[in-house]
Amino acid sequence: MNAVPSSVLDIAPVIPVVVLDDAEQAVPLARALVAGGLRAVEITLRTPAAVDAIRAVAAEVPEAVVGAGTVLRAADVERAAEAGARFLVSPGWTPALVDAMQKSNLPFLPGVSTASEVVGLLERGVTEMKFFPAEAAGGVPYLKALVSPFPQVRFCPTGGMTAAGAPAYLRLPNVACVGGSWMLPADAVGARDWGRVEKLAAEAAALSS
Repeated sequence: MNAVPSSVLDIAPVIPVVVLDDAEQAVPLARALVAGGLRAVEITLRTPAAVDAIRAVAAEVPEAVVGAGTVLRAADVERAAEAGARFLVSPGWTPALVDAMQKSNLPFLPGVSTASEVVGLLERGVTEMKFFPAEAAGGVPYLKALVSPFPQVRFCPTGGMTAAGAPAYLRLPNVACVGGSWMLPADAVGARDWGRVEKLAAEAAALSS
C-alpha cells in the first residue's frame, strides 16, 4: 500500500468526488482514476453502496488513497474507518464531528464557508480545510480575501468546480488542490467507459498553478 503524503492535499491537484449507486463500479473506476494520475479518491457517503465501495477499493486498489466524503456524524467516521478509508471529508463541521475525526487518527478535511468557521477550526489546531460550496460561497475572490488573515490555512475548494474553472483556484497561494467530479460524467460511468474516465483524469492531473 502506498503511503499517504504528509497531507492528503498534496497527492494530486484534484481529488475526484465520487457518488456511486453500484459498489461493483468502484474498483474499475478507482483503477481508471489512478491510471490517469488521480490517486486520492473521495467516495461520498451519500448512497447505500458507499461503504461497500470504499471497502472494495481499499482491498483491491492499494495504489489508490481512498477516502470517505459527506461525513456528517461520528457514526460515519466509524463506518468509514472500518471500511478502510484513509482520509475523511465533511461539507461542514461541529465540535462533536471534529472530535470524532481527530480521534480516528485519519487525515481529515472539515468543510468551511465563512471566516468564523475557519477561526473555530484554528482554535482546534486544524489548518487544512475543505471550502464548500466553493462557487456558491464566493469562489476565487472569497478565498483570495482569506489569504492575508489566515496565511497558515490551506484549502481544497469543492462545489461547482469545472475543468475550466479549477486553474484559477489552483493559482491561489492558499489552495493546495480542488475537489470535483467533472472527470466522472454520468454517461461514462453508466456505460463503464473507464477509458474515457482515465483520459479525463489525466487531463485533471495535469492541471497546476
